[in-house]
Amino acid sequence: MQPTNTIHIGKLIKAELEAQGRTKVWLAGKVGCSRVNIHRILNNENIDLALLCRISRVLGVNFLRVIANQIDEEIQ
Repeated sequence: MQPTNTIHIGKLIKAELEAQGRTKVWLAGKVGCSRVNIHRILNNENIDLALLCRISRVLGVNFLRVIANQIDEEIQ
């Protein structure tokens, strides 16, 4: 089955980061990577699951649930 909407995790993270008024530098420091790496993450559709979990904890948003909810909507 082909998904109707591609989930762009980088855009979801970027939107939440902006909503919280946080910077890429702040997030990089919290998750232990460089600002350049955060920039790459925000521009990428894909992300390592362990890194996504760390970002979820830091931002206080369960991105796994966000993705799961979107998938549930697509398959119903």
